[in-house]
Amino acid sequence: MVDPGTLARLSLFAGLAAPQLEAVAAVLDDASFPRGARVIREGFEGESFYVITDGEAAVQIDGQERARLHPGDFFGEVSILTGDATAADVVAETEELRCAVLPGAELVPMLRAHPELAVQMLRTSAHRLRSANLWSS
Repeated sequence: MVDPGTLARLSLFAGLAAPQLEAVAAVLDDASFPRGARVIREGFEGESFYVITDGEAAVQIDGQERARLHPGDFFGEVSILTGDATAADVVAETEELRCAVLPGAELVPMLRAHPELAVQMLRTSAHRLRSANLWSS
């Protein structure tokens, strides 16, 4: 279980009331990864949804860093929602990367139970897509 107070400080969970935070925290596990650990491997099926609670991670495609992730950023959802292989590696860049982790099969039920999370994830995904389109033009 992840501390609800930790979740309350992250933008993804900012719209949840205390009872909702406690319910979400109860289904999330806390995981840590040492510097250099690949949390997600490019080309493999995603198995979990991750929200960074402490530390930084790099998003790498073919070994080249494309983005940096910080506390509050999340990853793994696209592969889970689409059923496609992951498009990038996510590598721990700080001494310790800590994440709240949800098994992939539980992501959609959690989003249905907490539509505020679905809306916030959609907003973040839209910003990511817009940034990617600006970079490619």
